[in-house]
Amino acid sequence: MPSPGTFLRLPPNRVWRTYLGGRTLDRLATPSRGSTGFPTRVPPPADTHFPEDWIASTTRAINPPDATRHPDSGSQLSALRPERSLPEGLSPVLCGDDPTPHSLAELLAADPAYYLGAAHAARFGANPQLLVKFLDPSIRLHLQAHPTAAFAQTFLHAPSGKTEAYHILAIRDDLPHPPYLYLGFQRPPSRNQLRRLIETQDIAGLEACFDRIPVHVGDTLLVPGGVPHALGPGLLLAEIMEPSDLVVRFEFERGGYTLPESARFMGRGLEFCLDVFDFSRWSPDRVTNEAFCPPRRARALGPDSFQDDLIGPERTPCFRIRKSHHRGPVTRHDSECFIGIVTAGTGALTVDGVAHALRPFDKVFLPAGLGRWQLDPTPTLDLLECLPPVP
Repeated sequence: MPSPGTFLRLPPNRVWRTYLGGRTLDRLATPSRGSTGFPTRVPPPADTHFPEDWIASTTRAINPPDATRHPDSGSQLSALRPERSLPEGLSPVLCGDDPTPHSLAELLAADPAYYLGAAHAARFGANPQLLVKFLDPSIRLHLQAHPTAAFAQTFLHAPSGKTEAYHILAIRDDLPHPPYLYLGFQRPPSRNQLRRLIETQDIAGLEACFDRIPVHVGDTLLVPGGVPHALGPGLLLAEIMEPSDLVVRFEFERGGYTLPESARFMGRGLEFCLDVFDFSRWSPDRVTNEAFCPPRRARALGPDSFQDDLIGPERTPCFRIRKSHHRGPVTRHDSECFIGIVTAGTGALTVDGVAHALRPFDKVFLPAGLGRWQLDPTPTLDLLECLPPVP
């Protein structure tokens, strides 16, 4: 077990999902980027059933029983996960430039106060209360909804629901239509109508309940638990959420894969899961005002560098998101941990006098007890910062 005193690099942690994608994530994971701890050869970039990268995760993936036997699973998983002894979903991490993978969950359990902060550890123990992912779908995702924390705690005996947020990082340039997602019912069905649409798998009828919500690179959106939604194809995004894999998928077939019964309704029945849904109307104005989260200037970091708040406690108690724009050297001493994702630019992160290169879409975990660190952009670097809830 390594001693505390450095930051954590977050290598690819690809997870099997029921939809297709991952071509862009394949390209980001190639050894030509200088990544540590990966095989020297990987398959050519392709869209498969590994469209997600779970970042700093202590959450296990809930997959159908046949997931590990899927034809795509063997070579892709072995090539894109540097540590296969961990259960699927749990993250391996690299301490600074040490190429030896370690279990994030084990590091947090060994010293939660250092990694997560004393106040956080006092309330949540070694649970980071946060899950971050890269999503890279090549097709529209299943129509789905997630339970709220209150529903999950009351009826599923689970500690967390799945309120989530999206920060759009990139959009594929070969899309046949403008990028979009579904968020909330613009034309809500009644409970009986939704039951019939799901039972008959009337996909045209289900889609008619939604409008396509246009999205652009840099947009941040909040999707509260219970709100039906689906990501459109071609979006590379960071998904920030409560740490759970609870989902009601009310569309059963996508990309040639049909969900087994166990993967549709959280192991329960349809009638039970209808209680998960938010049947209220999400008008275009409501989507703009309640889902989109424009940046709000939070503080200066230097003469030309600054930090914006994207999602704070006033929007959700589940997590926080901010974005730092570095236009010159910045020295920081944060008292909270966060997961940092380079969204644009390059630079170097210096800890204890040692500089570590950062490139676009690199991911790091900065412990609460890290102390003073410096970021030197070359010449600019933007960092998405994902934080647990306020302890």
